[in-house]
Amino acid sequence: MANTETLEDFYKQKFSCLPDNLSQDIGHFNVFRSEDSYIPGAKPVQYSRRDFYKISLFRGKGLVHYADKSIEVDGSALIFFNPIVPYTFENMSNIHTGRFCIFRESFFTEMVRNNVNQLPMFAPGANPVYILDQEQDAYVFAIFEKMLAEISSDYVFKYDLLRNYVTELIHYAMKIQPSNRLFQHPDANSRITAIFTELLERQFPIESPSQRFGLRSAKDFADRLSIHVNHLNRAVRQTTGKTTTDHIMERLTSEARALLRHTNWNVSEISYCLGFEAPTHFNNFFKKQTQTTPSAFRSV
Repeated sequence: MANTETLEDFYKQKFSCLPDNLSQDIGHFNVFRSEDSYIPGAKPVQYSRRDFYKISLFRGKGLVHYADKSIEVDGSALIFFNPIVPYTFENMSNIHTGRFCIFRESFFTEMVRNNVNQLPMFAPGANPVYILDQEQDAYVFAIFEKMLAEISSDYVFKYDLLRNYVTELIHYAMKIQPSNRLFQHPDANSRITAIFTELLERQFPIESPSQRFGLRSAKDFADRLSIHVNHLNRAVRQTTGKTTTDHIMERLTSEARALLRHTNWNVSEISYCLGFEAPTHFNNFFKKQTQTTPSAFRSV
């Protein structure tokens, strides 16, 4: 699984430079023409997680691989991508007349009462693709054109206006029934396992005593993926030969060894970082996994 793609990575790959407004307090926002960011001969976008949101008007034929499903697009679609679940997109045509915008959560929070990932199109497990007819495509395209005109203006309150345009896109999408053109990915178990692995790995490394390992159980991961825990366990076991819990415990043990070996944090701090309620619970876990205590391991 590829590492998380950051906004900085995106700009360096597509434009070789960083924009001036990348670190604005209002939260970063930008909008693009697909033809401007298209690089002939570029490698396909990897199946991975990003640290930003993306709303895309796609025109052409392609497949959106998202969670354990693939969504077929043949024509025009409004697609919503969130930072929670890894995804990739296969463009199967040579059409590059679409539009897309990207933003960090901080840009969006002023617009909504709840978290952005609670909106229907951004919620974990949601269907992110909204198929558009010709009239709907024209409507959405016009909104993106307004964004493109506004982003380059010197209007003092342009980001307030841009937030309104994003809001309009979201409300327009919520009026449209999501596409039902779904099919189970031919290797759904592998895809579920890949997403599970990505969600597990992105919790590491633990870099400060205040950071805490959050997804600790198979049910935690299943809830995040909006699938039944038995479905997750079966997919992971069939793909890897190990249980979901085995993978979690092995990764937790690996991180515990690294923290004991390479930091001066005390056992209580490490215990807290790794999500244990008490140091004794961590001691018992570590001894069961390694046949030695944390203190004895550190002293070797």
